[in-house]
Parts: sequence; structure tokens; C-alpha cells
Amino acid sequence: MKIFRDAIGREWKIIVTLGAAMDIKERFSLDLLRPEEGDPPQLTRLATDEYLLAEIIAALLEDQFTEKDISAKDVFKNFDGDTLAAAHKAFYEELVDFFRKTARADRAEAVIKQAEMIDLGIEVAVGRIREVDSKTVVDEAMSGATFGKSQAVSQSTRAP
Repeated sequence: MKIFRDAIGREWKIIVTLGAAMDIKERFSLDLLRPEEGDPPQLTRLATDEYLLAEIIAALLEDQFTEKDISAKDVFKNFDGDTLAAAHKAFYEELVDFFRKTARADRAEAVIKQAEMIDLGIEVAVGRIREVDSKTVVDEAMSGATFGKSQAVSQSTRAP
């Protein structure tokens, strides 16, 4: 069980069980117990679709919503950036623990590797974005063929 807190301090426990995995497979057509399968693989789907991952996390928290007599919608109103990051981290850590306890070290390592690739992908993307010279991009866009053509068109439509 992994624990995280939302923006107003409520504690949430993510617990992956066989029953929870079966429920998620039925509801979302996503097999948590075979994260490497699919096209794209289940892990990739989770890593690239934050809404899907939020829905999976909500499914894992449903019993707690009932206990606290609140809805998922109410809970997610208090999922700021820090909370969402903590929930994602708790989910991946819980999934790794589940696989290790079921003697599926291969799947645990796949989840760990996916998390590493997410972090590295973000780092590389940020680096590339920072390398963009905004002035050069705007200058090129403004002085490109499109701008020149519109001037030529306006000049050619003038009466002699």
C-alpha cells in the first residue's frame, strides 16, 4: 500500500490487488497484470494518457471515496500538480511492490524502466524546448514565402 495526500491534506491509499486488477481490466480494457502487452503496451498507455491514469487511480480509490462519502469529481478538484505527481508515483511504486510480491521481478523491472523513461523523456523534451530561439522562429515565420506572397498579391491587384 502506498499513501499520498491531496491538496487539502486528505490521505489516500493506493492498493493493487488481484481483485482491483480484474476490475480495472473489465472496466478499462487495461490489464495491469500484463503491463508489457498491447500495442502500445499497457505501461505506455498509462504513461501517455494522464486522464486514463487518473481514472485507474480513481478506481483504486473508490472504496475510500465511499468511506469518506465524497465523489471522485470532488476529490479530483483537489488534485493539484503536486498531488497528481504524488498519486502517479504512489501508483507506480504500488504496482512494482505488487509484482515483486508475486515473484514477477520482470514485470516490476518493466514498471521501473517505464518510470525512468518518462522522467528522461520529460527531461529531454524540456531541454529541446529551451533550445528553441523564439526570435529566430518568429523571424523565419514572418519573412517566409507566405508573407512575401501576400505582398505580391496585394501589389498585383492594384490598378495601373
